[in-house]
Amino acid sequence: MNRATDTDTIAVLGAGSWGTALAVQLARADGPTVLWGRDGAALERMAAERVNSRYLPGVAFPGQLTLEPDLARAAREHRDLLVCMPSHALRATLAGIAPHLGAGSRIAWATKGFEQHTGKLPHEVARELLGAGRALAVLSGPTFAREVAAGLPTAMTVAANDEQFAAELAARISDARFRAYTSTDMIGVEVGGAVKNVLAIAAGISDGLNFGANARIALINRGLAEMTRLGVALGARPETFMGLSGMGDLVLTCTDDQSRNRRVGLLVAAGRSRDEAAREIGTACEGIYGARSVHEVAHRLGVEMPICQQVYRILYKGLAPQRAVAELMSRALRPETDGVA
Repeated sequence: MNRATDTDTIAVLGAGSWGTALAVQLARADGPTVLWGRDGAALERMAAERVNSRYLPGVAFPGQLTLEPDLARAAREHRDLLVCMPSHALRATLAGIAPHLGAGSRIAWATKGFEQHTGKLPHEVARELLGAGRALAVLSGPTFAREVAAGLPTAMTVAANDEQFAAELAARISDARFRAYTSTDMIGVEVGGAVKNVLAIAAGISDGLNFGANARIALINRGLAEMTRLGVALGARPETFMGLSGMGDLVLTCTDDQSRNRRVGLLVAAGRSRDEAAREIGTACEGIYGARSVHEVAHRLGVEMPICQQVYRILYKGLAPQRAVAELMSRALRPETDGVA
């Protein structure tokens, strides 16, 4: 199988739609890029056909993109790694590469969501497994994999604990149709990516019940307030939530049916259960797991998040969506800016 070993090569771990799209973009921006995936047979087909026909049919691989079947070799031979795995697989992936990393290895991820059962953000999982002194970064923002892969104009945020790493990653992924901005607020960027999935389910439920545009924008706006409160309680900067990884990603996932989480909400509004909706969509819907994690983290911190709480109750406690809306609308009135949605 063809592969690259240049010291400037970045290794993308995860050959699903998002990992493949980012690998295509990195290679298209004229940087040598390696893509690893769990399924060796699928990687062989991709190497031969120069396309990921399962997740991104019709998107040809750039010449700078090569395939790597060996996870240990990918970690050992490349300084920079970008993990593109769902949140429930992040810990196992990081544990798998940890023994093979060099002292100067730098790790980024495009994973969104709190870790199930622990409530840890991705950077906390990475620090636990890889040590506190390593350069770490997160990529997030309003991005659908198919549009990134197609080369449509896109912007996102790269946040890191090392400003040089953030700047180099942003430069590496940017080109005439893709623009990356940098940040040092990893907590804020990660909280935005986690909470927006839950709120997208809420938006899907609202639209599925035909509540109209007024309800949708009210939900997005008050959802942004909830996201910000949780992030600030965890140590984020409030201004981060007005950026691409906060408001930008929230508006995208709440308003476009490319969002799997929004489609979950539409199906739930139509009478499907949580599990039925997940099966019908067929790929990972982070908001389903995220609803429980966000609920647990908010409860632990004493942060009031009424919209997210109702999504949790709908998905896990059998609350009827119409009843959830009635409860939200009957809450006590208060000033808009008093810190409580």
